[in-house]
Amino acid sequence: MKPLIFGAESAVGKELLKQFQARGVSYVALEPGRTDPRDSLGLAKLITQAEPDQVINLSSFRAGSQLAVLEAEQLPAQCELINHEQPSVIAQVCDHLAIPLLHLSTAYLFNGDKKLGYNEQDVVKPLGVYGASSLRGEEAIAASLQRHVIVRSGWIFGTGQDEHIRRWISEARENEGAVDVLRRKFSPTPVEDIARVLVAISHQVDCHANVWGIYHYCGLETKRESEFVQHVLKLAAQHDESIYRLLDHLSLNLQRVDPPEIVNTTLATKKIFDTFGIKQRSWHGNLQALIKSYYKPRPGGANEEE
Repeated sequence: MKPLIFGAESAVGKELLKQFQARGVSYVALEPGRTDPRDSLGLAKLITQAEPDQVINLSSFRAGSQLAVLEAEQLPAQCELINHEQPSVIAQVCDHLAIPLLHLSTAYLFNGDKKLGYNEQDVVKPLGVYGASSLRGEEAIAASLQRHVIVRSGWIFGTGQDEHIRRWISEARENEGAVDVLRRKFSPTPVEDIARVLVAISHQVDCHANVWGIYHYCGLETKRESEFVQHVLKLAAQHDESIYRLLDHLSLNLQRVDPPEIVNTTLATKKIFDTFGIKQRSWHGNLQALIKSYYKPRPGGANEEE
């Protein structure tokens, strides 16, 4: 197996490389700046020269940022280029070379109105630029390439993709326990978990399994944002005296969810389990480790969160 990875510099990409390395998998990871979505011939040359037996596309607008959905509204052309046009070209090249494509997508293709987790048959209706461009990217892949696997995920967190978590901790400290939270729910999904899922799928694709199509994956246990923030602050309080003193009088200010954010990004995962045997995993240990990492002493004795 020799995958070629677009977006290896993202939070998920870095974890994917670690897991491939641990398994002794030979891969080609494209360096940031080596790809230009507007240069279709250049992309084709990169893929051809790498001679991969599969391509994994983790590239997306502001890949690795929890703020990408909001920032896309200000940069729609750039978002369209990364989320739609680049995967379209990649899929065409993969079709020409007769190699499969694994593509990481998003739950923001839905409008968030459903009460339960979205399944793969639910109607897509994106509310923002990010979701709409991602949908066009999915459609372009499906139109160009039969041998593709698209994995949609929801609220991803981890090292390098944790802006909201850091903001909640900072707001609590600076505002005497007052934190703004959205009236939404999600299934927190660690970057390590998404990487695990992609590795498992990659191995089955390498075994020539007939598994093509769209799949949903998210971490085990759905939370309202307010519940998750309380959990985040309790973990932070184990390392941060200033947060610990605030726990008894937290004030979570519930904010309305306006597009492009959506009320519900939870996903049903039955299909991915039935096809690949991939089970959902808890996110609690990953969140605990992430927050603990914020308080590791830096040179000079200061903590990262100070």
